[in-house]
Amino acid sequence: MTVSDEVGPMSAHPAVRMVSTGSTTSADHDAESRRLLTALLQRPRYEVLAMPGTAEQVEAHVPGEIPITVTSSPRRGIEPTLALTEDLARRGRPAVPHLAARLITDESHVAEILQRLDDVGVTDVFVVSGDGEPVGHFTDSLQLLATIASLRGSGSAGNLRRVGIAGYPEGHPLISQPDLERALVDKQSMAGYLVTQMCFDAAAVLRWVQRVRRLGVRSPVYVGVAGPVDRLRLMRVGARIGVGTSLRLLRKQHAGTTLLRKGGYRPDDVLGDLAASAGHLGDALVGVHVYTLGNVAATEQWRLELLERLAQDARHG
Repeated sequence: MTVSDEVGPMSAHPAVRMVSTGSTTSADHDAESRRLLTALLQRPRYEVLAMPGTAEQVEAHVPGEIPITVTSSPRRGIEPTLALTEDLARRGRPAVPHLAARLITDESHVAEILQRLDDVGVTDVFVVSGDGEPVGHFTDSLQLLATIASLRGSGSAGNLRRVGIAGYPEGHPLISQPDLERALVDKQSMAGYLVTQMCFDAAAVLRWVQRVRRLGVRSPVYVGVAGPVDRLRLMRVGARIGVGTSLRLLRKQHAGTTLLRKGGYRPDDVLGDLAASAGHLGDALVGVHVYTLGNVAATEQWRLELLERLAQDARHG
């Protein structure tokens, strides 16, 4: 399940370098965590809504090099996703559509979509199962991935270079953990990277990465975090997509500060915890995927403010 109704790539870039913290001092560890967090924030991925006005928001507030992923919605169908992706691509933006299997009718529809994307220079897609009833032959992302792989093999997928899939550190509200893990193993040969569902507990992400690595999944990981958002909306979205456990943990641990502050939620603490524990992730982590939840301008303002605070800390550190 994605957050597409409420609100989740880019050209390849090197994995952020991780270091072991076992023999470093506390000051060294803090400095390395700060450097890692800065690197993650310098080139994030932003997920945006496939709604009127979004391209203009991106144009006005987001630097041109930041990849923009475009959600899909079972209520609106696949067309708004494709139209916004085409608009962004024509503006020179690295745009990545969410291709929801249940919104695509058959193989010919897949070929048509890939041709449209190729016509505007899109080379990266993110494949999900999607919600709601299927409109055609596809019921899950594995079926769609297999069709895309077949089209690529026959030379009928244009210049498509990258295909991403979703990962679920806290599980899925409608799919069992064994089924999720089996599907992830089955998909990895047809996908180039993973994007996690939004999570509010860095430890849960760490445990999940270590577990899927033990299963043999070697795909690089973009960790999904919610951008700045009103706390009530965040709780509603989180409950719907099945991340209530880490939301409850976050509220318990940071009551009165992060989640319950007057201005709403900001992902600073989650990203800080992730950077601090990144030495245990090896080369798995390649970036951060920010769910803007409709707040494009606020998300970019938050990113710039946090980068400035990190730069100040480095100067005074």
